[in-house]
Amino acid sequence: MGRTITRADLSEVVYKKVGLSRAESAELVEQVIDEMCDAVVRGETVKLSSFGSFVVRSKNERIGRNPKTGVEVPITPRKVMVYKASNVLRQRVLDGNKAKK
Repeated sequence: MGRTITRADLSEVVYKKVGLSRAESAELVEQVIDEMCDAVVRGETVKLSSFGSFVVRSKNERIGRNPKTGVEVPITPRKVMVYKASNVLRQRVLDGNKAKK
């Protein structure tokens, strides 16, 4: 398994590639993540070209079953966030190491 990419990692990449100070890079990353979160909370779709989309979907009430006891229980309606990878990203994952070039 690979490692986890953190906000600090993203800030460091912005610092190295864009040329902002480390503090400005960290602030920029925070602002982008905050805007994405706010948009998702408002129910908007967040689409990042060549990466994927974050969508909020509503799930209706349904009957579920406790797998241990078999007892039926109602599952309340709720909203869930779904991520769908773009075709470009899927292809890069399938190609493996070719994506690093």
